[in-house]
Amino acid sequence: MDDVPEASLSPTLPGVHKPAPSVRIRGLRAYYGDAERVKGIDLDLNANEVTAIIGPSGCGKSTMIRCINRMHEEIPGARSEGRVVLDDVNLYDPSVDVIAVRRTVGMVFQRPNPFPTMSIFDNVAAGPRLANRRRSDLQAAVRTALEGAGLWQEVADRLSEPATGLSGGQQQRLCIARSLAVDPEVILMDEPCSALDPTASLRIEQLIDELKRRVTIAIVTHNMQQAARVADRTAFMLDGELIEVGPTHHMFTSPSDPRTEDYVTGKFG
Repeated sequence: MDDVPEASLSPTLPGVHKPAPSVRIRGLRAYYGDAERVKGIDLDLNANEVTAIIGPSGCGKSTMIRCINRMHEEIPGARSEGRVVLDDVNLYDPSVDVIAVRRTVGMVFQRPNPFPTMSIFDNVAAGPRLANRRRSDLQAAVRTALEGAGLWQEVADRLSEPATGLSGGQQQRLCIARSLAVDPEVILMDEPCSALDPTASLRIEQLIDELKRRVTIAIVTHNMQQAARVADRTAFMLDGELIEVGPTHHMFTSPSDPRTEDYVTGKFG
């Protein structure tokens, strides 16, 4: 077991990007009431890489990544234990500010969830406003985030329009921009393309490849082809346990565990 010093997360200065961190998950268990859904997982998310989390529905993939930025504990009756270590900080240490965790570790959900009553600009500006950015900094932060999400050219002349007027793929990239606006070091994506058409999905995949140059990414996906295209490493989960993890090419061509081979070849799932 790794020795991890107690520390607190420090905010990143606007426009200053720290090197992307690795994430070390150790002994992670997650519960809904008395039901254990994640069973003692040890997993590393390597810096500036994309790690795909695959496995059948109900195996604990989404629960596991929600534990990384401590969203799981917001569900009534849910709890988790273990350690999630980022930049030598145990995110489960009692001294760590949970709000700071969720700024540092962003989340993109299965379906686009822009704030429905806000404009495109205000959706992206919401996080920086909470951090009390000056207006000039705010405008720069919104543009930088939209550029980072590959959306600026499409919305630059309609920033005051409702975010709900965007297409599904644009809304998902807006949600990614909203996450980028607070300078995260890690982005978690929970099936970000499941509600999108193939063209919009391809744009998100291209964006993921671009984003890993500055952040560490974990993506939950049921799409084996998508995992093969975007992920540097792939982890296979089954019944709440981590069965196998390794380079994506290896996982899809010569996995070590027969259960992995059965899943990736479509024999179950």
